[in-house]
Amino acid sequence: MTAVPAVVIAAPASGSGKTTVSTGLIGALRSAGHVVAPFKVGPDYIDPGYHALAAGRPGRNLDPNLVGEDLIPALYRAGSAGADIAVVEGVMGLFDGRITPDSPAGGYGSTAHVATLIGAPVILVVDVAGHSQSMAALLHGFLSFDAGVHVAGVILNRVGSPRHEEVVRAAAQAVGLPVYGVLRRDDALSVPSRHLGLIPAAERSPEAREAVSAMTALAAAAIDLDGVVGAARSSVSAQPWSASTAVGEPVAGEPVVAVAAGRAFTFGYPEHAELLAAAGARVVDFDPLNESLPTETAALVLGGGFPEEHAEELSSNEPLRTAVRAHVAAGRPVHAECAGYLYLTSGVVRDGRAGPSLAGALPVDAEFGPRLTLGYRDGVALTDSVLYRAGDRVTGHEFHRSTVAPGPSPAWGWHADGARVDGHVHAGVHASFLHIHPAAVPGAVRRFVGAAAAAGEEV
Repeated sequence: MTAVPAVVIAAPASGSGKTTVSTGLIGALRSAGHVVAPFKVGPDYIDPGYHALAAGRPGRNLDPNLVGEDLIPALYRAGSAGADIAVVEGVMGLFDGRITPDSPAGGYGSTAHVATLIGAPVILVVDVAGHSQSMAALLHGFLSFDAGVHVAGVILNRVGSPRHEEVVRAAAQAVGLPVYGVLRRDDALSVPSRHLGLIPAAERSPEAREAVSAMTALAAAAIDLDGVVGAARSSVSAQPWSASTAVGEPVAGEPVVAVAAGRAFTFGYPEHAELLAAAGARVVDFDPLNESLPTETAALVLGGGFPEEHAEELSSNEPLRTAVRAHVAAGRPVHAECAGYLYLTSGVVRDGRAGPSLAGALPVDAEFGPRLTLGYRDGVALTDSVLYRAGDRVTGHEFHRSTVAPGPSPAWGWHADGARVDGHVHAGVHASFLHIHPAAVPGAVRRFVGAAAAAGEEV
C-alpha cells in the first residue's frame, strides 16, 4: 500500500515561524477538503495540541531518540492512516539534533534525519526580517549541506514590504528554490508562552481555537496549497505500527486505568492510550481539577503538564487527593511522569513559600526553580516496579524547572554532568521526571496493565 505523501516544515533556526506555518497549513489544507495527518519531530507535547485543533485528529510525534529510527516509518504509517496528506513540523533548525560526543554534523533525531526516514521533502520557513540578497547564500548552504535531504522550496516569513518580497523572492529563485508562500509580519499571531514553552492548546480554549483559526486564514491566503500538495512525497514502505501487535496477548479482566486529563495534565502521546487498551485495560480519562478517581480504578496514570499553574484548583479537590492517597497506600499501580510526579508530592515550594497542598501521597515537597532542566537521558531502571525490571534501559526526555529529592528507591539512574538518580519507586508507584514514549516500551505498558489487573481483583 502506498504511503501517504508528506511535507516537512523546517527552518534554519528556532523562532522562524514553523509552528505558525505548520498549524496554519494543516488548517488550510483541511478547509480545502484534505484529510491531514499532523506530526511533530521531537518529544514536544505542546505543538501537537495546536496541530490537533487544526487537523481535527490527534497530533503525533516522530522522535528517533525516544523510539529508535527503525520505528519511525511504522509510526508514520499508523499515524497517517486515513489521511491524504501529512504535515510534519520540524524541531529547531533543520540539522539540529541530539548533541553527543560522537554526534554527526547533522544531529541524530533532527528534522533532516526524520525527513530522510520517511522520504519526504522539506519546505524551509525562513524569517527574512533583516535579509536581502544574501539570503541566497543561506539557502544555498541548506541545499548543499546534505545531498540526502531534499529541500523542495521555501516559505518566506515576516516579509516587510512589496519591495522586500521582490528581493527575497529573487534570492530564492537564484538558487532554484520555488517560493510556496509569503507571510507578512503579524504579531497578532503570536502564541502566549510559559516557562516550558508555548501554553498548551487545551489550556487556552477558546483562545487557542481563535489562534488556530487566524493561522489557518493566514496560510490559506499566503501559501500556494496546490504547490505544497504537489510537492508532497513519502517513500515509507514499512507496515503500520500496531498497538495490539506491540503488546501481544491482552491481559484478562479489563482493569480500569484512570488517565489524568484536562487543563492541568495535557502532556501525553496518543500511542499510550492505544497501548493500554490493546494490553487489555479499560482506559478512562478524568479531570483532576474537578473529578475524583473513576469507579473501580485499578491503576492510575498521571502524565505531564502544569500542575503548579493549577495548584489552587487541584488542592481544592479534596475528594481526589484523598482517593489518590488511599490508592497509593493500598499499593495499587501508579505511573507518574513529571507533572504527575509533582502532584503526588505534598506541594510545590516557590520562591521560598509553600504552595497549596497537593496529593501528599509521597512524603516529600517539590521546589520550583529558576533553571530549566532539558535534554535526552539514557536511563537504567534501578529497581523493579510496576513498569520496569531492574536493569531495563530506556531513552527519555527531561523538561522541567521543578525538582524533587529522589526517594530511597529511585526510579532511574543516568550520566549527565556526572551520575544522577531520579524519581521514586514506592509500593505500586513509579514516579519520575523522565518522559518516555510508550511505543518504545510496549512491554512496560503490558506489565503495568498486568499489575492493574492484579490490583483490580481487590478493588
